[in-house]
Amino acid sequence: MNAKLLRGSLDTIIIKLLNDHGEMYGYEITQKVKDITGEEVKITEGALYPSLHKLEGKGILSVETRSIGNRFRKYYSITKEGKSELATMLEDMKIYMNSMELILNTKLT
Repeated sequence: MNAKLLRGSLDTIIIKLLNDHGEMYGYEITQKVKDITGEEVKITEGALYPSLHKLEGKGILSVETRSIGNRFRKYYSITKEGKSELATMLEDMKIYMNSMELILNTKLT
């Protein structure tokens, strides 16, 4: 998938995954997206972590750092504000996809 197309929907993808699957750490998010899409969509760390930090700064995500063996891992989860924001983001995405379908004269399956 084109990285520019993905960039515009990354926040929505992250929030939806955390809403559906509970807390996750960064690498886990990238792997879940690959699994769900049959490896069609691959999120790089360079794209993921700035989005996670931005969403945390907006209060949409919370983060908890845990010690796993001799390493630290940050677990992200959706906040109450994030759940409210998700409904709006999903509706916006639906409108966008329907509009693209009309413009490109294609039917998404």
